[in-house]
Amino acid sequence: MEYPRDEERLSRVRSRMADEDVDALVCSAPDNVVYLGNYWTMKGWEVLVFPREGEPTLIAVEPQAENVARNAWVDDVRYFAGYDPGDPRPPHVRALDLALEVLAERGLDRRVGAELSGGTQGADRMVGEPTVPWKDRYDRLEAATGELADATPLLVRARMRKTPQEIERLRRTNRLAGLAVDHVRERISADQREPDVGGMYEAFVHSEGIGFEGTVEMARAFTLAWSGPGISTFTATGNRPIQPDQPTLLEIWVCADGYWNDLTKNACPGPLTPAYERLLDDLLGIMDEVTRDHVHPGAPLGEVDRLIRARITEAGHTEPSHFVCHGVGARAHEPPWAHQAVDATMEEGMVLAIEPGCYWDGGGGLRLEDNFLVTADGCERLCPAPDDFRR
Repeated sequence: MEYPRDEERLSRVRSRMADEDVDALVCSAPDNVVYLGNYWTMKGWEVLVFPREGEPTLIAVEPQAENVARNAWVDDVRYFAGYDPGDPRPPHVRALDLALEVLAERGLDRRVGAELSGGTQGADRMVGEPTVPWKDRYDRLEAATGELADATPLLVRARMRKTPQEIERLRRTNRLAGLAVDHVRERISADQREPDVGGMYEAFVHSEGIGFEGTVEMARAFTLAWSGPGISTFTATGNRPIQPDQPTLLEIWVCADGYWNDLTKNACPGPLTPAYERLLDDLLGIMDEVTRDHVHPGAPLGEVDRLIRARITEAGHTEPSHFVCHGVGARAHEPPWAHQAVDATMEEGMVLAIEPGCYWDGGGGLRLEDNFLVTADGCERLCPAPDDFRR
């Protein structure tokens, strides 16, 4: 979609650049290029030079010219060929050449910030195979600048609080995800397998998501599907049959034009067993208490983690081995990380994935997960699909 330039977002970044005396950022992680330039890279080769003062420059692969012209908040675009018969070096190496030329040409090479650290980065539009930095990239940036600084902390702090435009993009992603949940819940049956259900979800998002609400250009979903005794953590979708009286859990990530959510939704063809009825009621109560009383500006981030784990234990269940609260935005998993070692508080504009869950020895269990916007007086659930999936 041709989103208008988000001046609030860009001003926030430039203010932090001024605080840290950084003249320019050189970014190639797809999520940072989306965040700063509204361009979701096709292959991850592109580079955005974002100055503290003046207009940014995008280094982009030639076939993306139409997409760049339609979407990017950049007037100065330098194109490179995917294959250059006169220069057989890889395209991302030649893209860096152009970025270094921009720094020198515009006198932005005194103190430059680059992505020197980071645990994960978002995928590009083409395939879940990000082009990650390599040592020579850092060496060349360092040699071409007076000082090379790590831009990741600066960008992390800016990205934790969403602007109104980002919030609307996340609402749209969650609306699409919710429609796909409804689609699956209406069609799940005991004659299906776990991959049938996961595939049904992903196909709906891709088919209905492109053109969704007359705005979305690219939408993809990634799912893990586990049914009944197959429910666990950190495992791939299996080939088990859908259980008629036990949940089929869908771990869901939906991306619409570079903005992600992270959800866990459940479905079942028939009535739940008594054990699952009790577990679902316990987790619904925990989610309600946490989001009602402990998600608001000024609330300690670590308290969400502590409270969820305490309430799960008090209910007689085993606490989960995974994070139970983290940020979402231009990545599906991004700061803030709300674990008990974090000495920070919630701020208005943060969007958090909150996910209480527990898992039984031998297989089975349940997790609920929704995305919540921290508002001035509490929080707003962004996905319309309810957590209570009983028919």
